[in-house]
Amino acid sequence: MAQQTVTPPTAARSERHPSALQPLMLVITILVSILGALIGIHMITTLGVSPNTSVIGAVIAMLIGRIGFFGLRKMRDVNRQNLAQSAISGSTFAAANSLITPIAVPFAFGRADLVWPMLLGASLGLVIDALVLYKAFGSKFLPADAAWPPGVAAAETIKAGDRGGKQALWLVGGTAVGIGASFLGLPMSAAGIAMIGNVWALMMFGVGLLVNQYAPVLLDVNLAELYIPHGVMIGAGVVALVQVGMILAGRVSKRERAEAEAARDVVAADPSLAPTVQPRQLRRVLGSGYVAYVIGALVLATLGGVWADMPVAAVIAWVLFAGVAALVHELIVGLAAMHAGWFPAFAVTLIFLVVGLLLQIPAVPLALVVGYCAATGPAFADMGYDFKAGWILRRDRRPYTAYEMDGRRQQMIASMIGFAVSIGMVALLWRGLFADGAIPPTAIVYADTIRAGLGDGHAIGNLLLWAIPGAVVQILGGPKRQMGVLLATGLLISTANAGWMVLGALVLRGIWKKARGEKGEREVSLTGAGLIAGDSVFSLGKIL
Repeated sequence: MAQQTVTPPTAARSERHPSALQPLMLVITILVSILGALIGIHMITTLGVSPNTSVIGAVIAMLIGRIGFFGLRKMRDVNRQNLAQSAISGSTFAAANSLITPIAVPFAFGRADLVWPMLLGASLGLVIDALVLYKAFGSKFLPADAAWPPGVAAAETIKAGDRGGKQALWLVGGTAVGIGASFLGLPMSAAGIAMIGNVWALMMFGVGLLVNQYAPVLLDVNLAELYIPHGVMIGAGVVALVQVGMILAGRVSKRERAEAEAARDVVAADPSLAPTVQPRQLRRVLGSGYVAYVIGALVLATLGGVWADMPVAAVIAWVLFAGVAALVHELIVGLAAMHAGWFPAFAVTLIFLVVGLLLQIPAVPLALVVGYCAATGPAFADMGYDFKAGWILRRDRRPYTAYEMDGRRQQMIASMIGFAVSIGMVALLWRGLFADGAIPPTAIVYADTIRAGLGDGHAIGNLLLWAIPGAVVQILGGPKRQMGVLLATGLLISTANAGWMVLGALVLRGIWKKARGEKGEREVSLTGAGLIAGDSVFSLGKIL
């Protein structure tokens, strides 16, 4: 994993972390959240994608901090800027992925009467999703020192704006290249991610992207129609869940024990590397998360009229299945986001749709469970990015742990404000958008797939067959690398030339690191952060 730049430890001031509920901060949070929600809704309904707006939020906060009246100079504080970027990115992904897309599923299916129940169910899923990440971040399963590439980009942008110097030059140079190359149609965020994340995981991600791009051309094979990527993800996902279970059980391999012993002195010198969530706490978090998802599914079943379509025993099974789908969906999406910076939310939701078809769940209840499942994962991943950014900005504070936990709590509050704004915006705008035909393309795919059903009788066989290589690769990579999940993620994402960008950037990263040593690793990380920031700025510039 690329190293983030670390400044010497500084003594924490007497005051606590800046509050997200301070009047000035609250006003700015609401305003940037409105902007983020509008951007997210517009892009998901027109282009079918949702951009990461965290860098934009950080830049807006920096510009506000340059204003010398009305107390706006307080926004020069990097932690306040981080709260702003947390709010805008949270509202963007919430509005686009977790709210407008789920409610569009029953609408596209011809059941506009189920939009409001779905909005409530999606809102519950969104909040539970974020709370699980808040409680689980910093565990061995979701460590703060993992890649989380967009979080690194946001943090380095904030640091560069605050300190300048050579680090700022590397970041600005990467940003300029990212904008220019994105203008030429190159997916520069893919190259930026490869300069920050785990090399082995991203190598498999790049391989998956290339196979997905060239299999139809060279082999005349449509991977998606044969459910090959879905089978690989199912196999890798099952093994990943077993690996999570081993972490929850506290089982440690000899290699992991040796690594922990070797890292003990490092952790003693840098407390930010120590886990803040222990396995027992993680077990409780995931268990309570599943219970919360089941309760949310029960509310959705009641308001959505599932009881009228299915007998009581089937409804109970539906509720339990919805809880499993929501939890597993967020975990797989979160793992992919942690290592690759991209999350295959659409594809993983489609996997559970296929499973629902195989289980012969009736059409309307299946549409609701697909919408509920789609609501989870994006907020989980985005909040991981935000907490990563905060961790980088706070890790030099001493005493560390209290300040870090207070900072996460304030970021959580800022994100929840962003979620509330997004829920309000979607509630106000959905009717006009859908009436004009502005429906997220993924929702149309879900609805059409439910209508069509599984026409291919070999679907089950293909899923089981291709689950085997997915499981094998995941086992070989282990829980830290998540190679199977990343291979499946690449197979599920259709972005032209992204695979070449990933593998090419990995080669350049290796060469530069060998030539420059540890300093080269930091320079590559800053350049990668700049490429991600440049790609995000270019994407937003197309609609602003």
